[in-house]
Amino acid sequence: MQLKEIPVTGIPYDQIKIEKVPAAPEYCERPAELIPSANRAVVINPNRTCMPLGAMWAVLGVRKAIPFVQGAQGCTTYVRYTFCRIFKEPAVIATASFHEDAAVFGGRRNLVEGIRNLVVRYWPELIGVVTTCSSEIIGDDMVSFIKMARANLRKEIGPEKADRIPIVLVNTPSFAGSHVEGYDRASRAFVETLATTKGEPNGKVNIIPGLFYPGDIREIKHLLRHMGVEAIVLFDISDTLDAPLEPPMSVPYYPPGGTAVGEIRDMANSLATFALQPHAGQAGARYLERKYGVRAVVGPPPVGVQGTDAFLKALREITGKPIPKSLLQERGRLVDSLADTLHHTMMKKVAIMGDPDIVLGVTRFVLEMGMEPVALAGGTASKTFVHDVEAILAEAGYEGEPPLIINGGDLFEFEEYLKKQPRLDLIIGNSRAVDISRELQVPLVRVGFPIYDRFGYQKRPIVGYRGGEMLLAEIVNSMLDYQYPDDRTQQL
Repeated sequence: MQLKEIPVTGIPYDQIKIEKVPAAPEYCERPAELIPSANRAVVINPNRTCMPLGAMWAVLGVRKAIPFVQGAQGCTTYVRYTFCRIFKEPAVIATASFHEDAAVFGGRRNLVEGIRNLVVRYWPELIGVVTTCSSEIIGDDMVSFIKMARANLRKEIGPEKADRIPIVLVNTPSFAGSHVEGYDRASRAFVETLATTKGEPNGKVNIIPGLFYPGDIREIKHLLRHMGVEAIVLFDISDTLDAPLEPPMSVPYYPPGGTAVGEIRDMANSLATFALQPHAGQAGARYLERKYGVRAVVGPPPVGVQGTDAFLKALREITGKPIPKSLLQERGRLVDSLADTLHHTMMKKVAIMGDPDIVLGVTRFVLEMGMEPVALAGGTASKTFVHDVEAILAEAGYEGEPPLIINGGDLFEFEEYLKKQPRLDLIIGNSRAVDISRELQVPLVRVGFPIYDRFGYQKRPIVGYRGGEMLLAEIVNSMLDYQYPDDRTQQL
């Protein structure tokens, strides 16, 4: 039965049937000059999201911290919805709730009253103020506003209690950059605001993981634990965005874990700072290096054999701790798995999309498998992405057809290029590539942010040797599940 309009009572789910009717019976080739995103005034199927999201992600990795968004309600609602879809966890994010009056007269009153309400109701240990496009465009003087908010708190709850709650400002105009840059800016803002004094060396290393999932951070901690290295993990979401359900829960509820404020203050006394994702965390690492002489080790992402090797060798050099046999055995198991599956992965054509650091890490790993990348799409424009890709290909001795490198473009450009390829065996990327995978009828292996159409991927690591084994198994099984090989070189 077809309805011309939806009744007031609604339609039951069992009666809803949505048919996707193609706009044309077959593929229509687009004008070549309109395919590159640089030649268009519009973005089609974006490969990134807005800058404030990355900053909110970072704040939620701090113990008992709450992001306060200086913008409209939608800026908060969208991010909370996104995090809920991905992590299946409640994300407490406060908002200044901009309306027309704030857009005209500024958001000072919204921030001062909002900070006050947030403190007296939730008593957080830290507040991360995240700006948006609206507050940046109207020119809110955020530094002065925060001073007014603190003065108001001192008057109402007393100087002692008010001064115990640090307020960190992260400027993230969402009309520029992406979520990757938002996280990167947060890494600098936190160490610049909190790590203000140099004291006695603490013998630890700082880890800025970047936009890795809770399962990845747990795997990084596993490597550190076996190395016997103490670390301060900045923006540790391993528990805050993957918390156990242990009723009864106190109100206001804060998930366990997160980086303590005191640990962030102590980061200036560490031996080195590891920014595992150069595009998401390098700013914080470089600041500590310039200000306090804390060595910055920027990348590569510890994905696959070589990426994890580089991470552990740098740890060994800086701390003097040897790489234990237990980790060498994990490495051996990954190498053994690569050898066991080479006949499934060699010469397979693969396209990779997502955040630039995920693309770089996975590209290095698929080259270790003998696969051939045909297109690499980094969603955030970068000054180093193209050079980094070329360096990885040269390092691997890759002699195949050079892949298309999309630096900051959209997925329309990515998809149009893949449609013209004579063969494609696999796509590796996030959930935004689902429709492309179905359109091209090739399997999709999901990695990176966001993954919202599958359950549990936020718990599964891709970093380290054990994460590499899991990712390798996912790649091989996806190809086997999609089309069982019928040629002799690919038999089990």
